[in-house]
Amino acid sequence: MGRPQVKTDDVFIEVAGHRLSPLRSGALWLDSERILVVSDLHLEKGSYFAARGQMLPPYDTHATLTQLESLCQSLRPKRVISLGDSFHDRAAETRLTSETAERVRMLTRACDWVWVEGNHDPHPPLHLGGRAAGEERAGALVFRHEPTGETGEIAGHLHPAAKVRGRGRSVRRRCFVTDGDKLVMPALGAFTGGLNVLDAAFSALFAKGVVAFALGSDRVFALTGRQLVPDDRPASTWRL
Repeated sequence: MGRPQVKTDDVFIEVAGHRLSPLRSGALWLDSERILVVSDLHLEKGSYFAARGQMLPPYDTHATLTQLESLCQSLRPKRVISLGDSFHDRAAETRLTSETAERVRMLTRACDWVWVEGNHDPHPPLHLGGRAAGEERAGALVFRHEPTGETGEIAGHLHPAAKVRGRGRSVRRRCFVTDGDKLVMPALGAFTGGLNVLDAAFSALFAKGVVAFALGSDRVFALTGRQLVPDDRPASTWRL
């Protein structure tokens, strides 16, 4: 189980013998099984905060679903695995408009759609289609929400972000993070934050170091440990 392989003209990640393609959207594509993996959609996060007096633009669910629709139309997956926290809270489904709920149903009707249970949505709303699972497997890969460090694991929850500095400025991007044995995915949701990959939460999972695959505007960039820098503010101020 070595370091992840990187091919410059077609970036991919090798985990537990499976070749995975990290996409600029933050989704993961397993071509051999035609599986599309997304994580931490946090649908209706904007309306959740608006109800509590923090007024965010109410377009996050629309933006996230538009991204999902585009991915499914272009890739035609046989299975979609949404790695938990697909809905921001247990009442999120009740705040969907009828039109938005039907957009979700159209997605779930088109393939085998799996809602992996997350800490925000331990009981995904099955009236929107799809099926719920504590975890899902494909060959040597296991898909779950919170990472445990198991070999072959594809997880979410931590919302990884990579920060690099150069030419007098720093850039921070959502990213995939892996050591070749396991992988943590970025959040796909429009209003989701990110935890720096140098945080202790990641070092506990990836003791031998990491490669971060950062999401650029036109491609995915592979970044090794020496290129990464920590955030200026402590990680304790950011909550999952």
